[in-house]
Amino acid sequence: MQDWLKMGAIDLGRGIAGGQIDAVALTETYLDAIDAHPAGPRIYSAVTRERACAEAAAAAARARAGQRRGLLDGVPISWKDMFDSAGTATEAGSRLLGGRVPDRDAEVLRRATAAGMVCLGKTHMSELAFSGLGLNPMTATPPCINDPDAVAGGSSSGAAASIAHGLAAGAIGSDTGGSVRVPAAWNDLVGLKTTAGRVPSGGCVPLAARFDTVGPLARTVEDAALLLAVLEARNAPDLRGASLRGMRFAALQSTVMNDLRDAPARAYEAASERLKAAGATITPVTASEVDEAMDLAPVLFSGEAYGTWGQVIEADPELMFAPIRDRFRGGQSFAAPEFVVAWQRLDSLRAVWAGRMAGYDAVLMPTAPNLPPNAQRLLEDGDYYVTENLLTLRNTRVGNLMGLAAITLPTGVPSCGIMLCGQAMGEDRLLRIAKAAEAALG
Repeated sequence: MQDWLKMGAIDLGRGIAGGQIDAVALTETYLDAIDAHPAGPRIYSAVTRERACAEAAAAAARARAGQRRGLLDGVPISWKDMFDSAGTATEAGSRLLGGRVPDRDAEVLRRATAAGMVCLGKTHMSELAFSGLGLNPMTATPPCINDPDAVAGGSSSGAAASIAHGLAAGAIGSDTGGSVRVPAAWNDLVGLKTTAGRVPSGGCVPLAARFDTVGPLARTVEDAALLLAVLEARNAPDLRGASLRGMRFAALQSTVMNDLRDAPARAYEAASERLKAAGATITPVTASEVDEAMDLAPVLFSGEAYGTWGQVIEADPELMFAPIRDRFRGGQSFAAPEFVVAWQRLDSLRAVWAGRMAGYDAVLMPTAPNLPPNAQRLLEDGDYYVTENLLTLRNTRVGNLMGLAAITLPTGVPSCGIMLCGQAMGEDRLLRIAKAAEAALG
């Protein structure tokens, strides 16, 4: 049974379908593993044991009756603590929301439940999702799978840690500036950032609503594709026969290649060579619109984030970790006209990007320029915290600013991912490309 904890979501679903795995025994194995794991309380903010057991029992009964609702019926996953779950605290990693218990599920959780998936519980995250590091001294800081003294990446830190430590078969997180892709990369997982507006956000605690996206973290591209299909209540894309032959990739230069640490740089170069060997053509491309968009990020992200949370924060500011509180406060000086002008300019820059990249199947870049930083040093060195947080989110933010679908894949080098960016609303095609890239990367 312990091997179940290392299996992907689809393989578990196939085992349930074939009668080799009982959904109740599977869920109990995960729940027992969560209870026994020394980092369990740092990964899960709440374990929904009663709900999970009831959902597993229903899934097992459907399997016996030949009435399974889909391939993932009976498969247990975790949920970032920003998705409302009826009767269970949903506090978005913040003491500001302490005791917040919604009376209904978020729409995506409702859809997953309707598809037969089992909710194991809620996972820890950065406060109000506004950090790429995953450090949260106000609640808990999940550990990175490759270094127990390092942060796991944020803000979907517990989501990634739950899979990497064998405490969930998959996880649902959110990505506003990199919050799915960074923790996925640092924990050697697949992480999919969806196009803003594609997956419903009803019942999700917001950060910056025009950038907020919902997406899966998983062990494989196939798992991510099936999880996305569940969130969208539709059929999954067909990934069979995916190949890189004839694919044209743009290797983005400029900002995203600056200040790369040694390991991510070497991993990206080696991964690019493997993609070429599998038949892809990779062309270096510069895009000045990215640099200009980066300059708009403070007003766009911090302005909306502070507009959303400013009154709540200022009512009790001492309940927040100071660096995150200060990052929110960075948005308080922007006037409404500045915000409108910035969005108008960003829309123009997105059009320039779309034209420049129209001839390519995907755009490549290192997912994160750095490795997971030491948690204690982040706590003790304020300048280091700011520098590492901004660097961590720099590359992933390109996908959010340009309004793209994006996915990170493991390169085989611990905590180093390669990111593929596709077109807006182009998730199905991107997943097919990613499936082929995954095979090439081994």
